[in-house]
Amino acid sequence: MPATPPSPAALFTAPSSAPVTASAPAPASVPAPAAARTPAQKPRSAVVFGVIALVLIGLNLRAGITGASALLHDLQTVLGYGPLVAAIIPSIPTLCFALAGAATSWLTGKLGVEKAILLSLSMLAGGLLLRGIPATGMLVLGSVVGMSGLAVCNVAMPSFIREHFAHRTSLMTAVYTVTMTTGATVTAVAVVPLAQALGSPSAAVGAIGITAVAAFLGFIPVVLHAHRNSTRAAARHVSPWPLLRTRKGLLLTAIFTLQALLAYALLSWFPYMLTTMGMNASDSGLMFGLMQLVSVPAGMLLIAIGSRPGMLRPAFYLVSLTMAAGLALLLVLPVGLAVVPAVLLGFGLGIFPLVMVMISRSGASTAETTALSTLAQSSGYLLATAGPFGMGLLHSATGGWILPLALLLALSLVQIVVSHLITGKAMTRGMAHPASPAAVHTAGSPTAEGK
Repeated sequence: MPATPPSPAALFTAPSSAPVTASAPAPASVPAPAAARTPAQKPRSAVVFGVIALVLIGLNLRAGITGASALLHDLQTVLGYGPLVAAIIPSIPTLCFALAGAATSWLTGKLGVEKAILLSLSMLAGGLLLRGIPATGMLVLGSVVGMSGLAVCNVAMPSFIREHFAHRTSLMTAVYTVTMTTGATVTAVAVVPLAQALGSPSAAVGAIGITAVAAFLGFIPVVLHAHRNSTRAAARHVSPWPLLRTRKGLLLTAIFTLQALLAYALLSWFPYMLTTMGMNASDSGLMFGLMQLVSVPAGMLLIAIGSRPGMLRPAFYLVSLTMAAGLALLLVLPVGLAVVPAVLLGFGLGIFPLVMVMISRSGASTAETTALSTLAQSSGYLLATAGPFGMGLLHSATGGWILPLALLLALSLVQIVVSHLITGKAMTRGMAHPASPAAVHTAGSPTAEGK
């Protein structure tokens, strides 16, 4: 594809396949060394294992959160913890994402992206299994350990995609986010019947850890291949925090914060909210699953819209306005019509793939992409903790959901403004820069990629 001036659509366009001039030209008759291979030239087995690992990881990145959310009411009833603990438990994921996620840039610099992800998957599996012990302390401890592992994996995934699928970034980001939402949806729908079958909500949330074990095992071949073929002497490290002073870093952090706050407030409390409004637990789980299910095609549709010339800003407008409409209807419609806001809110959650593609395409190298991902996700999740925690406290203080939902609606309107700013010409031009031939060469080199 010929190089073109950067445009919003370039954000979703695969890197140019135009020839790149190497820094030290080799004779034409000498084949390129293995270390200089692009991702497209990797052995087929490595690509297959990479895709399998990506799918397995995606299936786990929200399942542990939505599974616990669907059982919050039952867990509180069985374990007997009070309203303060009830507000803290849904806040653990975003808090861990902020604190543990902040160390990801340093960790990947020390271990490499693949080994850092493997470590995070071991923590995720161990923490989720620990939650199966029917005690409040184990529920909290397991959530902290598991969500800390999930935090590292969250931040490292854009860099993993950048390194292993540099010419298919948008496609593999779509696969990753779709499988992530699929895992969350299936878990949200199945966990309540599973708890009833096992006779214990703790056993049901602990059983979610089995899929995390599968992801850990599935990622081992990727780590072994990367270890055998790595020429990394010392992976480059880019500090994320100075990037907060840049327009790119500030706007990426802002949009990530808003979508994360809205998403995790809903993921944490939506089924509980419907239950306290009078809907039975099974139907609440179905509505929760429907919301998650809608977000799968929504994300794919939004990426398809945003990839068209001049349509990135309308894609952000569409998803942000839909989120606002869903929150407004959740405020005014009776619980019997919860299917309407569930569908709209599910579409609104489709903003996540758009944001993740933007992060994956940002930065002139894997190290800078990791730094931007660390900045946006750690800072964003720290601020987003106010969503689930504040929802719980406000509900306990007011005895209803009007004030919490009104505040979420106000934030959804702010998201529309940030969506307008982040899709401006200056921002998208800077973010499309990695797709240029020079940036492809930099990102694909052994130094920048750490390969």
